[in-house]
Amino acid sequence: MRETPRSAFAHFCAIPTRWMDNDVYGHVNNVHYYSYFDTAVNRFMIERGVLDIHHGDVVGFVVESGCQYFAPVAFPDTVHAGVRVAKLGNSSVRYEIALYRNDDPLPAASGHFVHVYVERKSNRPVPIPDETRALLATLLVT
Repeated sequence: MRETPRSAFAHFCAIPTRWMDNDVYGHVNNVHYYSYFDTAVNRFMIERGVLDIHHGDVVGFVVESGCQYFAPVAFPDTVHAGVRVAKLGNSSVRYEIALYRNDDPLPAASGHFVHVYVERKSNRPVPIPDETRALLATLLVT
């Protein structure tokens, strides 16, 4: 996804880097990229009213993730996380995320993760709720 332009994403989330994100090599440490992925997706879901992280009966568990790194990001950069849905299943969704540094036209990193929707009480998979599915469909790429 290195050549993926910003126009390939319907949703963006701006995430400011923090001083503590930098490692001894002077750039954001790789572990923070997964946090950016999680932040972008979950903020989207919470702001749109389909995810209640404290009391919702159904929540998404991350069961798979991956990331490719193309260029460094460092404090005080702002990461612009583009989010799209690559696959929308019965109880799971695969997100693709690209992280753009400041105004750069191409991503500094890109990756994916898969949410499986589960009933909070049992931790057993359940179908994606209709309202959530409808929202995720707005990010689906064909």
